[in-house]
Amino acid sequence: MVDINRYARHISLPQIGLEGQKAISSSKILVIGAGGLGSPVILYLAAAGVGKMGIIDFDDIDVSNLQRQVIHSNSEVGRNKAESAKSRIKQLNPEVEVEIWKERLTPENGMEIFQNDWDIVIDGTDNLPTRYLIDDLCSILDLPWIYGSIYRFEGQVSVFNLLGGPSYRDLFPEPPPSESVPSCAEGGVLGVLPGVIGSIQATEAIKIMTGIGELLSGKLLIYDAERMEFNRLNFSKNESRVQVENLSLVMEMFIDEGWCQSKSNPSDREIKELSYVDHKSMFQHITPAECIKRRKEGWKPFLLDVRSNQEYQQVRISFTDLQVSHEEILSVTQTLPKDREILILCRSGMRSQIAALDLIDSGFDSNKLFNIDGGILSWNQTSPEDIE
Repeated sequence: MVDINRYARHISLPQIGLEGQKAISSSKILVIGAGGLGSPVILYLAAAGVGKMGIIDFDDIDVSNLQRQVIHSNSEVGRNKAESAKSRIKQLNPEVEVEIWKERLTPENGMEIFQNDWDIVIDGTDNLPTRYLIDDLCSILDLPWIYGSIYRFEGQVSVFNLLGGPSYRDLFPEPPPSESVPSCAEGGVLGVLPGVIGSIQATEAIKIMTGIGELLSGKLLIYDAERMEFNRLNFSKNESRVQVENLSLVMEMFIDEGWCQSKSNPSDREIKELSYVDHKSMFQHITPAECIKRRKEGWKPFLLDVRSNQEYQQVRISFTDLQVSHEEILSVTQTLPKDREILILCRSGMRSQIAALDLIDSGFDSNKLFNIDGGILSWNQTSPEDIE
């Protein structure tokens, strides 16, 4: 039976109604992580009346988590996050059945956990190996999953493997080398950012359960909290990609300790995840360190800064050739050299990737376009002498 009073505001929506609420109440959702992203996902889906929720989290609550992991409270510091989340769900909505795993998701336990008849899997993790594991498990078991990622002021959301739609490996075919990603320690995040991204993930889950609206399958939603901008990039299923049939590929990532023990400074995050937005539109990636090394060896690319004029006036790289907002990139295509390699720079590496895609659509050779991963923030940490 559906509690008419509790879910009255859902039932009154013509797109949901009583049948939609019944679908929500009979759904089973598995959430990987009860931290920043998991907090709003778990809270809103529990409030919505999801029938059963599974939660995987091996970590214990630290006081530094409370700035953004709003499902937990100060009195819960030191307690396992999955346990704490279960207690909060029962306070919010005792009708929801909850099953928890106080362990890390790994290739060894993943198949057993994922085979528990889930309808949707939701990503609340903070590392690439686990995301590839989620994608591979969902591909093998034909489960849709909702991706979320946050860093500093920027976030991303997409829906993968929905009704045969594109998967994470279609968007990000190969992970970057382990030494090029940050350590498992966080490099900083605006406290409210996971609230925004997690709420969008929960929204997509409700839309899948009820069959309403347009979903983010084949679309990557990018949110910049600092500029209060949303961008949406389209991508498609790569039919030529070898389909995942077992966990052998992702197993190697878990064996490689470099994934959790990066030699780079945690604040030197190099955003690699947009290296493949469309199988027709590949562009190059380069770190500030690689760029500096190649320039010393004689490389002379054209440096294009796509930050705002205000950002450019505050701080810039001394040898910049042209500055123009990424939103106005198409207005300067005639002035950009097509016979030279072009370095594209923004604050943290996000807007520069959008600019690269616009240039590819305008006929520029993707092999000559280089996104500076980590942007001017990473450059300033790598070579501050180049900064004006």
